[in-house]
Amino acid sequence: MHTHKEEVVLHVHASNDNLAEHVQEILKEQNIYAVNVMGAPGVGKTTTLENIIKHLKGAVYVLEGDIESDIDTQRLCKQNIAARQINTFGACHLDAPLIHKAVHDWQFEKDGFLFIENVGNLVCPAEFSIGENIKMLIVSVTDGSDKPYKYPLAFEKAGIIILNKIDLLPHVDFDEKFFMDGVRHLNKDVPVFKVCGKTGEGFQAVAEFLKKIKSCKL
Repeated sequence: MHTHKEEVVLHVHASNDNLAEHVQEILKEQNIYAVNVMGAPGVGKTTTLENIIKHLKGAVYVLEGDIESDIDTQRLCKQNIAARQINTFGACHLDAPLIHKAVHDWQFEKDGFLFIENVGNLVCPAEFSIGENIKMLIVSVTDGSDKPYKYPLAFEKAGIIILNKIDLLPHVDFDEKFFMDGVRHLNKDVPVFKVCGKTGEGFQAVAEFLKKIKSCKL
């Protein structure tokens, strides 16, 4: 019984990964650089996207992943950001089949960035490739400095880490050295950017990094 369960899980992951590769091929043909945005609920994923997009020239597209509602999609659309909603209706993460359908239904008019805001969760989104070029992990100082130790896979797979809400550092118990030691143990070279969603501090450097890596990868 245990062996059968493992075989099913392996099959699901293999099927997902094959479709994720196809998604990446579709996006590469259109010169679209896909960013899988991961983070726990409340870390400021949508606010982070708003701040990054301000510093990006050219086309930007956003797929908003949530279990229910389209609140964040409406919020972005009001700012004339091209955004579409994906609801999982219970699933704790986005997967390649959902993204595959979304990119097939969306005619990208210009090359640029596609930000895919995953469901708020530090576990499942890290396990599934969705055709992204890079995983962007957002954490906040209000989450506590122990997150790399509790959720290692998300930090291992991240190609960029954003530490948000740094304006609150004087008011919360956040051990930055302990946090960074955990990050570096898991992911030696990942760039870590300290930002403030409230003031916009630090996001230009994030945008410059993404533009540079896009030009190198596509």
